[in-house]
Amino acid sequence: MLRRRFVPSGWDELTRLQREMNRLFDTFDHDFTPSVHFPAVNLWLSEDGAVVTAELPGVDVKDLEINVVGETLSISGERKPEKLSENAVCHRQERGFGKFTRMVDLPFAVDSNKVQATLEKGILRILLPRVEQDRPRKITVKTN
Repeated sequence: MLRRRFVPSGWDELTRLQREMNRLFDTFDHDFTPSVHFPAVNLWLSEDGAVVTAELPGVDVKDLEINVVGETLSISGERKPEKLSENAVCHRQERGFGKFTRMVDLPFAVDSNKVQATLEKGILRILLPRVEQDRPRKITVKTN
């Protein structure tokens, strides 16, 4: 007797994917305690220093605090909930709100007196210059 092997249909796979996505979004409890980090950051390095960008949509600059201690950058703040009319009923809420802190370890010490930060269109850009004594130096080799 031939045994038939079960092969899931495309609909079965889509249903499984939907369940997994729902499970992922259920880990959010409407503040910044999801399993992923907030805010999302990018880090670029050069000989002169680093540039960090962070996605902060809906965060007001007055609710933001940036600190550099040694080789650690700290971004913290608060995204406040949207104000809705009294009779509005939430149908879906995937965007979180609340306080957050994000720590980024840098591969070198930063000159904290020269750090610059700007917030434009929800993107935070932080320029982190490397301390002068930690910058790479070209050594010339002398011949005899």
